[in-house]
Amino acid sequence: MRLAELAATSRDVAATPARLEKVARLASALAAAAPGERPVAAAWLAGDLPQGRIGIGWASASAALQAAPAPPAEPTLTVGEVDAAFSAIAAGRGAERTRAFGDLLARATPDERDFLVRLALGELRQGALEGVLADAVARAAGLPPADVRRAIMLAGALSPVAAAVLAEGAAGLDRFRLRVGEPIQPMLAQPAADLGEALDSLGEAALEWKLDGARVQVHKDGDVVKVYSRTLREVTAAIPEVAGMARAAPTRTLVLDGEAIALRPDGSPEPFQVTMQRFGRKRDVDRLAAELPLTAFFFDVLHADGEDLLDRTNRERWERLARLLPPAHLVPRLVTADRAEAERFFDDALRRGHEGVVAKALDAPYEAGRRGAAWLKVKKVQTLDLVVLAVEWGSGRRRGFLSNLWLGARDPEGGGFAMLGKTFKGMTDEMLRWQTDRLQALAVRAEGHVVHVRPELVVEVAFDGIQASSTYPSGLALRFARVKRYREDKRAEDADTIATVRAAFSRRGAG
Repeated sequence: MRLAELAATSRDVAATPARLEKVARLASALAAAAPGERPVAAAWLAGDLPQGRIGIGWASASAALQAAPAPPAEPTLTVGEVDAAFSAIAAGRGAERTRAFGDLLARATPDERDFLVRLALGELRQGALEGVLADAVARAAGLPPADVRRAIMLAGALSPVAAAVLAEGAAGLDRFRLRVGEPIQPMLAQPAADLGEALDSLGEAALEWKLDGARVQVHKDGDVVKVYSRTLREVTAAIPEVAGMARAAPTRTLVLDGEAIALRPDGSPEPFQVTMQRFGRKRDVDRLAAELPLTAFFFDVLHADGEDLLDRTNRERWERLARLLPPAHLVPRLVTADRAEAERFFDDALRRGHEGVVAKALDAPYEAGRRGAAWLKVKKVQTLDLVVLAVEWGSGRRRGFLSNLWLGARDPEGGGFAMLGKTFKGMTDEMLRWQTDRLQALAVRAEGHVVHVRPELVVEVAFDGIQASSTYPSGLALRFARVKRYREDKRAEDADTIATVRAAFSRRGAG
């Protein structure tokens, strides 16, 4: 398959607003590829390189483009050739990589060069397109879309599932299931305006404290216990007390979902940043554990003694969890349909220093990796998890710092991200210094005082309302947006969607 065909597909899909047309175009391209090319083609269309980061940044890509000769009139590059070139670039060093990338660009047409540069820089990586591409993979493989989407949730990424099913069909799905010791993407909650809205949507529901801690997934297989972070990174050695608690559970195999949090002597929570000091620590773990112990609270069980529980209802899973763990390790929970009772529970959580509550449908299964309507989070202050799309250099006392953030919500239907405004509010001096370094590392190009970055960094933003806007293509903008904190424990794929923002705007109206 020629690279030009994939570049054209990527361009056409970006320009097509209709989801069904996107699916059809992507599926056609995947079906046209040779069997051995399909996994690579699927990865590229998702904006991923099978090689991972290949060491090509904004500066080296610009240098390679400037040094490239006039492009050929006709496309000749094949998917296999380019994939091999990317592998060679990834294996090189420094200037070798730039020269090798330049050699690849020298053989590419203008459209191919644009595709290659954006692919190398991560500008094609848009988890927002993953749902569309998942349906396209299913169509190309002749499989039910629901089966492919579930496999992706369990795998934590689209590329390995696409590689398996495009090569093996239905047999390729068998490897993607819950395995003790291998983490899966956590189920996520979407925001609700208030408790009334949550109960109107769910009816009788389970309300649980929303802790401002770190999400953990614990896997036990006999005496072997592994703890994973929200991003599926193993953190067992850094938080041994969580592993020890799970080791004491009366089961041979177990998979738990919960939060680890640092508490003060009075039981109130330490700030999120304090809890996160424990994660990633490699030295003096025992000393820090004594100085800053973590408490684990669990709210779900996904597997116990050889039985997968993902498809059981929330009510059934909680009953099993309550039989397995002592009450001290269960997140406080109330099942009710009464608004006054729910408000008292919510107010008690706030008084104790927690963020609010999560309302959960009692009959819902555990939908790994999905942010659905079965879990609704209710906070005192409205917040959204958004992705930084670009940032502006500051002026005055912020001269020399990257300051004004461009904020985007995921757009699963259109692909990419929908901008909702900018903010420079809520930032401490320490945050300004940190984000300047972090965002410069993500930079892909500059336009005057604006630095465009790879859409990877998630920031939690508080706001006072949502208003109609003619400034942004989404038609919406946040009022009085301010940074609450950065969420490096989340991926861009975990950010809130523009559909969530539109639904909140429709409920509340302008302002």
